[in-house]
Amino acid sequence: MKKILFLVSIVLIASCAPKKFNQKWLKAEAPNTFKARFETTQGNFDIVARRDWSPKGVDRLYQLIKYGYYDDVAIFRVVPNFVAQFGIHNDSIINNRWRDNKIDDEPVLAKNEAMSISFARGGANTRSNQLYINLKDNHRLDTYKGPGVTGFPVIAKVIAGKENILKFYDGYGDRLGRKQDSIAKFGNTYLREKFPKVDYIKKAYFIK
Repeated sequence: MKKILFLVSIVLIASCAPKKFNQKWLKAEAPNTFKARFETTQGNFDIVARRDWSPKGVDRLYQLIKYGYYDDVAIFRVVPNFVAQFGIHNDSIINNRWRDNKIDDEPVLAKNEAMSISFARGGANTRSNQLYINLKDNHRLDTYKGPGVTGFPVIAKVIAGKENILKFYDGYGDRLGRKQDSIAKFGNTYLREKFPKVDYIKKAYFIK
């Protein structure tokens, strides 16, 4: 009897535990336009996303925000006068699930101007969970030729809190861009021990 009760309790605990990832989340479609707020260690910034800029990209951004992906996510790569990049989740399971569900490429319809946001990618059809904010006009990224792909489609733009984005610690430059495997494997524990000045997104959520 005790064994049966023990098994029942395990089932109940498992059923009450929050899901780390659900394939159904990838079917959520964004509204034509939405706004969101990102709370960070340097203060808040707000964005507006427009689906007509990049339907698949904006849908993915909507999904990531809707399902709480940006809780305690490091802004690990801040290159002065270039970009601030983030999106590697502290939980490797969560990170890998989103990373492995990539979205198809789309044409660049809005320019990579200062305070616009695009998905980072390393080749054809590799957009998934990492974003970057342009810290200046980076129009060359509109037509940049990568392996089998051209440009970085903009999905959103910052509409408030630019001054807080410009405070993100940039002293590590591009060093952490080359340590993404370690960040993905060891999470924020690794960053806080080895790179304690990195800034973080605390959470992100939709606003009116």
